Order: sequence, then C-alpha cells, then structure tokens
Amino acid sequence: MNPTVSLCITTYNTPEYLDLTLKSVLQQTVLPLEVIVADDGSGESTRLLIERYKTIFPIPIHHCWQPDEGFRVAKIRNQAILASSGNYIIFIDGDVVLHKHFIKDHVTHAKYQHFIQGSRVLLSKESSTQMKISKEINFHFFSKGIVNRFNSLSISCLSQLLTPFYGSKDYKGVRSCNISFWKQDALAVNGFNEEFEGWGREDSEFVVRLLNYCIIRQNLKFGGVLFHIWHPDNSREFLQKNQLLLEEAINEKKKWCKKGLATYE
Repeated sequence: MNPTVSLCITTYNTPEYLDLTLKSVLQQTVLPLEVIVADDGSGESTRLLIERYKTIFPIPIHHCWQPDEGFRVAKIRNQAILASSGNYIIFIDGDVVLHKHFIKDHVTHAKYQHFIQGSRVLLSKESSTQMKISKEINFHFFSKGIVNRFNSLSISCLSQLLTPFYGSKDYKGVRSCNISFWKQDALAVNGFNEEFEGWGREDSEFVVRLLNYCIIRQNLKFGGVLFHIWHPDNSREFLQKNQLLLEEAINEKKKWCKKGLATYE
C-alpha cells in the first residue's frame, strides 16, 4: 500500500509560529496530499493566516477548529484524523520548521504495521526570537542556536541503514510533534483518548495502544528532521491525572480507549 499523506498540524493561538511552519511545508521536496490545521480554539488571527496560505498553497489546506475550552489536543487530533482523506497521517505541532526532505523521509520509511517517530532539533530562545523577525527557516548542521546539533543531520543513505535498529521500541520518548502512522491503525485503536485534558501523556498513551495492537515503532535517525521553536513550557497542572491514565493503559494492556474516534460514528 502506497502512502498518501495527510499532514496534520496542531496549533493554539501562535500564528507567528504557524506562519513559519506553513512556510516550511511549501519548501518540501515531496508535498503531502493535503494539510489539516488541527486548531484547539485559536482566535481570528490564526484563521486569517490560514486563509492567506490557502491562496498560495498548491495543495488543499483544511482548518479543523474547535472552541477554546482548555487544552484538548487529543480531541482536535481526532477531528483531524476524521477529516483526513489520506491513508497515512503525519502529525506535527504548529511551532516547528520542517527540513526540506521531512515528508519525503516519512514516506520513504513508511511500512505496514509500523509507526514512525521522527527527529526533533531544539532551537535556542535567541535563534527562535531572531527567526520570528527574519522569517529565515533554512536551518542546517552549522546553524547557530541549535541545542542538539547531531539531530539536524539528514542523510538518506545512513537513515536507511540505521533506522531499523535505532532507538527505543517502547512508548518512552514519544513526541507527537513528529509522528506518523497509517490511518487504519489509528482507527483500530480508536485514535487519541479524549479523557486526556491538559498537557501531557496523551501521545504516550496513544502509542501504548498502538504497541499493544502489535504496531512496531520505527525511530528515524538522520531523517524526518524538524526544528522546534523555543517557547515557555506548558502548564503541568493536569500531568499527574494524565500519568494515571497512561499507567492504566500500560497495566491493562489496552488496545482501545472508550472516548475516541468511535464517539463520532
């Protein structure tokens, strides 16, 4: 099965970051089938930004929005999955800049009964501030302001060689700002668990259920690179409650969540 990619971008009231993310999508060597902005309740400035990009994008952009009722990223991700027309879904956050081969790398490594965790490069506060002013998004290994520099390398031949053996194969270290999977696998585990509200662990719990469903984790090394714009940390107010939900999925070997995609059938 050949992947047809729906690129889903989560965002909330940071149009200055989303602008840079969408700009980097335009520079991809392989474009997705469509872009879906999964918007957790942003205001008018985000809507206007998306409308502007719709006029210049060579592919469809869909704005999937829900009212601002607190941090409900699991719910808006499910809405984006349901709205997608591709058979393969890549999730990123709206505060990242993509390497030009980002989509190509995910497509190249997409395999049946596997999901992918890509590479994240952290940008310093200073370089992130400067980028918002200059709009310069072409980062590379020698760029200033990169925190974990070796993650910025994108080398196709090495990626093909190392990816099958690299990194953790469990849920630990999962980052939903750079993850891809087959849509049919998301449907099989009922998507993201909407019992998660507030920041933290909703991505790990989703991956636990994928693993329990015998979907294998691949970690892209020297590929699938994105650059994460610095911003203050999210509130940890709900982290303890969310941790309990994660532990429940682990201990009970769950493959399905009660409050997920099937809610909308």
